[in-house]
Amino acid sequence: MFIELGHFALTLAFAVALVQMVIPLIGAHKGWSGWMAVAQPAATAQFLLTAFSFAALTYAFVTSDFSLRVVVANSHTLKPMLYKISGVWGNHEGSMLLWVLIVTLFGAMAAWFGGGLPPSLRARVLAVQSAIAVAFFAFILFTSNPFERLAFPPFNGQDLNPLLQDPGLAFHPPFLYLGYVGLSICFSFAVAALIEGRVDAAWGRWVRPWTLAAWICLTVGIALGSWWAYYELGWGGFWFWDPVENASFMPWLVAAALLHSAIVVEKREALKSWTILLAIVAFGFSLIGAFITRSGVITSVHAFASDPERGVFLLLILAVFMGGALTLFAARASAMEAKGVFGLVSRETALVFNNILLAVSALVVFVGTIWPLVAEMAFDRKLSVGAPFFNMAFTPFMMMLGAILPIGAILPWKRARLGQALRRLAPALGLAVALGALAYAMQTGKTAMGPIGVMLGTWLIAGAAVDLSVRAGRGGTGAKLRRMARLPRSDWGKAVAHSGLGITMLGIATLLAWQQEDIRVAQVGERFEVGEYGIVLEKVERIEGPNYISTTGTMSVWRGDNRVSTLFPEKRVYPVAGMPTTEAALDSGVFRDIYLVIGDAQADGGWAVRTYIKPFANWIWSGAIIMALGGLLSLSDRRVRVAAGARKQTPPSGAVPAE
Repeated sequence: MFIELGHFALTLAFAVALVQMVIPLIGAHKGWSGWMAVAQPAATAQFLLTAFSFAALTYAFVTSDFSLRVVVANSHTLKPMLYKISGVWGNHEGSMLLWVLIVTLFGAMAAWFGGGLPPSLRARVLAVQSAIAVAFFAFILFTSNPFERLAFPPFNGQDLNPLLQDPGLAFHPPFLYLGYVGLSICFSFAVAALIEGRVDAAWGRWVRPWTLAAWICLTVGIALGSWWAYYELGWGGFWFWDPVENASFMPWLVAAALLHSAIVVEKREALKSWTILLAIVAFGFSLIGAFITRSGVITSVHAFASDPERGVFLLLILAVFMGGALTLFAARASAMEAKGVFGLVSRETALVFNNILLAVSALVVFVGTIWPLVAEMAFDRKLSVGAPFFNMAFTPFMMMLGAILPIGAILPWKRARLGQALRRLAPALGLAVALGALAYAMQTGKTAMGPIGVMLGTWLIAGAAVDLSVRAGRGGTGAKLRRMARLPRSDWGKAVAHSGLGITMLGIATLLAWQQEDIRVAQVGERFEVGEYGIVLEKVERIEGPNYISTTGTMSVWRGDNRVSTLFPEKRVYPVAGMPTTEAALDSGVFRDIYLVIGDAQADGGWAVRTYIKPFANWIWSGAIIMALGGLLSLSDRRVRVAAGARKQTPPSGAVPAE
């Protein structure tokens, strides 16, 4: 009965979404306040009904209700509870229900916290957001119904994909969806502003916190996915440039550009057309990601489905929303004239360069991702675009971005003197060059990537510190530190986020430049050397887990005559799914990871073993989390959350006003 109620709630939410899509839009056009007011309770009702439907599906997984087709295909009675719950979104149907739940959540939040918006704009935003929900409600109900019953339920299920039975993958999809589905509200703000013909400083301030919230969640989601790939898949990498990895990375890049350009709209009423376009394109990349994942046009380890009917439906959704929004943009672009003027050397110009680099980086990733499909359709050729292309084409733009960020952050608005900014940043530049030179001197016969990464990372971190110091004004060290502590949280958030990017860049560059790899057949009791470490395979045993059988190695790690750690790499087989997985063993440290993988038994009695020494590996994900924390700091600043026109806070005495 509860399952049927969940199905009914989903259908009812679809009906409410249709009402919310039409009535407030007509009310805003006619100026009828009563019709516009329908949007707020409808958005709340839509979210609550969808949440009830999602709870019903979760209940079916938790109780192992094998009368539902989706539960049979993705669960099993022996599966641990965490993976029963994560199984709800570990499949196509459930993940689409999570998708539409997040669309309705952001719509409801815009209704709850949008009191500062003009009634007509809020009504249009909620109507456009509901139109997105309508499209995905229809997609779920007509092609991907998670509540489809089986006439003859089996006694047990087929289990969830073993690769997904991991804590990292339990939390990665919800954060990822909160990120790139959350960009739907930015799209709604952009389209509503185009309909209303209003894009000004107030609009820039309204759209900024929503973009920031989505970007934070997307950052955390990508970091969790990368971390999972690193320790779970056993290949030792953190990013494969897989099409679906790219599908989440492209909106992240565009959302980062949107965050920075919205600041220009808010502060200077410039870049209006560009910012609207970014808001449209950011959500467009999210829709492209859904199409790539679920249509089967591109093969990926992340792919949920390969149903052509679903692919055509998603392509239609993409065409309608992107085609409609871009047509509206073309019709209204001429009316969005920039008011603010600025010099060639100014913060506005630096932010324009920032946006160009991020947008071109997203375009490079898009071309590399979609080109195999284009080549097959247009030229009947099967091509593969891998890491070498992305590394060569993408890396230079990120290096340029890292180089200009500290300079742009310290420049004043409208007009600036480059020499003055560079003099302030001289200590940061000196430190960066010194550490880069030290790294170059310490390495022998290796790529320049490591020293350059050290230099860029240090430049970003030290540059962020200089930015805070400049904002705190002049004076003694003690007084300056007190003023720095009282700086607005958005200033601290920017500095922390830029530092996080520097830490991640440093981690990626040094890991790729200096990692050591060893692949061999190891005998039990044999010691072999990898770099400065000695590894001993002490024993291999068979262990039965709750729903798997594990071949577990016990391996000791030595540095000279001192034991560093004992690690237990595994090779698991899940009998129900009939699928093997690799569980790498890690000894993590601040400056290096020791990464061990055990493979199959060999004919001579040994075991295949792979060993990696990975310097600064954890700096990659630590930097990403620090970036997200910087975003949270900025979001916690009341000036970022409130609508334009709210009373501004007075900056600390002696401090430079926030720019």
